[in-house]
Amino acid sequence: MTGSDGPHREPGSDVRAAGSASDRAREEEERAVEQALALVGGSSGPGRSGESGERPSRSRDPLAPWDSRDEDLNTGPSSAPHTDRSSNSHTGPSSAPHAHRSSGSDPYDGRDSDLRAGRAAPAPGREQPPLPDRPSPGDLAKPPPPSWDRARAVAAREGRGGPSPTIRLPLDRALGHVLAEALGALTDLPSFDTSAMDGWAVAGPGPWAFEAGAGLLAGRGPAAALPDGTAVRIATGARVPPETTAVIRSEHAHVDEARGLLHARRSVVTGQDIRPRGQECRSGEQLVPAGTVVTPAVLGLAAAAGYDALPVVPRPRVDILVLGDELLNAGLPHDGLIRDALGPMLGPWLRALGAEVSGARRLGDDAGALRDALTSSDADLIVTTGGTAAGPVDHVHPVLDALGAELLVDGVAVRPGHPMLLARLSPDGPYLVGLPGNPLAAVSGLLTLAEPLLAGIAGRPAQDPYRALVHAEVHGHPHDTRLVPVVHRPGRAGGRDHVAPLRYNGPAMLRGIAAADGLAVVPPGGVRSGTEVEILDLPWAPATPWTEGCFT
Repeated sequence: MTGSDGPHREPGSDVRAAGSASDRAREEEERAVEQALALVGGSSGPGRSGESGERPSRSRDPLAPWDSRDEDLNTGPSSAPHTDRSSNSHTGPSSAPHAHRSSGSDPYDGRDSDLRAGRAAPAPGREQPPLPDRPSPGDLAKPPPPSWDRARAVAAREGRGGPSPTIRLPLDRALGHVLAEALGALTDLPSFDTSAMDGWAVAGPGPWAFEAGAGLLAGRGPAAALPDGTAVRIATGARVPPETTAVIRSEHAHVDEARGLLHARRSVVTGQDIRPRGQECRSGEQLVPAGTVVTPAVLGLAAAAGYDALPVVPRPRVDILVLGDELLNAGLPHDGLIRDALGPMLGPWLRALGAEVSGARRLGDDAGALRDALTSSDADLIVTTGGTAAGPVDHVHPVLDALGAELLVDGVAVRPGHPMLLARLSPDGPYLVGLPGNPLAAVSGLLTLAEPLLAGIAGRPAQDPYRALVHAEVHGHPHDTRLVPVVHRPGRAGGRDHVAPLRYNGPAMLRGIAAADGLAVVPPGGVRSGTEVEILDLPWAPATPWTEGCFT
């Protein structure tokens, strides 16, 4: 039956329509889940990952741009995935969430953010309760981490922020310090004309008459002027008599004892083998500039120029705090415990950078102990290891927040080592460099933040950057700088010297950096073989070329 009140409807059509809408909503939700899992590398159904032979995906911070699978592409052969995302592990990978990426670098938002995090987008007309793992508004408002160059510039600027104090140290204690003032000569060098060789001082043309005897020795007072046609024996370093024409080396002279005459075996040039007064420098002349590191050679020059003590900048004092309950001080790893690799490494490394370092203190994962250590330190710089992420026992950020510290660098766009940080505990208090817990990531933090900061505090001039050819393709991170251990190699057949990247360069590895003499600064996207890259020199170099073979 038809009528004027609308089209004919079959019985149950409303129910079917409602069911169809519900089916469509479920299908949209299932498609959203599949898209989300595809974006994070998972599967939409049981058995898909295992059947395809792919590694199953792991949960991931939706704001982190590069998970451990990306890291594997650039770390060389390894038996386990490498990530420095957890700052509490000192020797191996960790699954703790990364907390230092911000939405400032995330091109997705809204429903797309849900898809990337593995969550289904809400169906039209349906409200979804908030999920606990979704980033908070505070996290989303956090600015992106600074670039590697910018982070180093901030650390260097902070180190140079105030006037450097000056102390005077005797020569035997000044080694390794930095000169606070330019070193000027306190006298002429040499301070009188001296003989450069053992031989004969002669005046006028030869042959020369001489008298038997010991002659002139070093350390004696001035001698009488030497008349023309005469000669006198002279020792190296002895004061040359006035009116001396030249010094004839003993091996170039022939002595006629019977006649008492000296003959030259070769021509004599006026002034030969005489070091004239002021030949090296005149009194008041600058010898080395301020900011020069006092080496053994500088000590010798200072002593020769008349110094007993030197004006220097005090060495920065550094405390090292090793965090993590899982760390062993001795023996083999066992029962989930691992050896502390950073405690033995950081002290010598920081000393090589010119710091005075106290013994490393092991605090474990104890927020109270960390706070007490920070508030009681009288160091210029405190270096912590681990605890810089946002895991359940990562206490560095909460303790710094409780102390009212100023975060100057909170994460850096560099791999490995991106969860590093630089803070100032108070306006006139110590700085803190928080290193990630993975060993190579910690080295990255040392070179990125600690080295330029310490150089500024110690008054050292900034190192001039230099570039070198790299003889291999080096993979890069899509967005961040990479620091890759390299070793210098001489050019062959007239070719240019170059650097070769080393294997075992994952964030938890030290095998590559132990064989390296520098780190290549690889820009985002990587470099091709034959490209010039910036090089960060290490404070030392291998004594022997043992890096051949398995390291390259």
